[in-house]
Amino acid sequence: MNLAPDLAGTFADAMPGISPGVYDDKDFRAVAAIIYREAGIMLPAGKAMLVYSRLSPLVRASGRGTFSAYIQHIEQDAEERRKTVNALTTNHTFFYREAHHFEHFAHEVRPHILDDLRHGDGIRMWSAGSSSGEEVFSLVMTLLGQDKREGLDIARRDIRILASDIADHALKKASEGRYSAQDAQAVPAPLLHNWTRTEGSQIVIAPEARDLVQFKRLNLMGEWPMRRPFRVIFCRNVMIYFDQPTKERLVARFAEALEPGGYLYIGHSERVSGPAASLLEPVGPTIYLRRGR
Repeated sequence: MNLAPDLAGTFADAMPGISPGVYDDKDFRAVAAIIYREAGIMLPAGKAMLVYSRLSPLVRASGRGTFSAYIQHIEQDAEERRKTVNALTTNHTFFYREAHHFEHFAHEVRPHILDDLRHGDGIRMWSAGSSSGEEVFSLVMTLLGQDKREGLDIARRDIRILASDIADHALKKASEGRYSAQDAQAVPAPLLHNWTRTEGSQIVIAPEARDLVQFKRLNLMGEWPMRRPFRVIFCRNVMIYFDQPTKERLVARFAEALEPGGYLYIGHSERVSGPAASLLEPVGPTIYLRRGR
């Protein structure tokens, strides 16, 4: 997590107007080490200004005058450390992002899920790194489908979807299920009609869809309390913030958490490698099938 020597030497030049007595390269390295330890997130040297801008309000609110003093504080205070992690996570997402994943789910996965539900089987799915909820609600609406009567029947079956994230503010927004109507324009119109209602310039997720989702704060680097395997796991554009060993460990854990015959969906720039490659078979662009069925 160290800055390269040439970058360290120009750190002050890259921070115009910021006193080295308030924030310097040593402070940045210390924050980078903490966020890597706590959440597996890599912060390269080019993120020094981002760290300053996002943490400055917390430094001021804590009453500490310098980043150095604040870092000492968060090392001793778990709640303040949690605020730091919240501030440094990126929560960018949108409805029907990477639409081919939802199309694959609708055509290749959903029919088998419906058959199993009608035979009394329970289905579990997971949106890991769900951010503010657009991904998981895109998945739920795709599952419930364009036939509202069928969708209502599905919603009464034994199906639960976990949406987890490390950022408290993202989970709060997701749990509210309220979004700008403009942000949902990519959702197929029949799904919007069935599973949302319009309130002015906003849409609100219908209770039948909202009630299928359980929102939980979860650090992917920590313990996973879930015991039942998942039919589907979405973890997209999360691993781009991790180093290669962390990515490989995480994907291996996802593979073990899937049912044989279950599916893992990852981001467009992410790949499966390492131990998980023997368990996961590619079946589409960044779509993997858990071997074993």
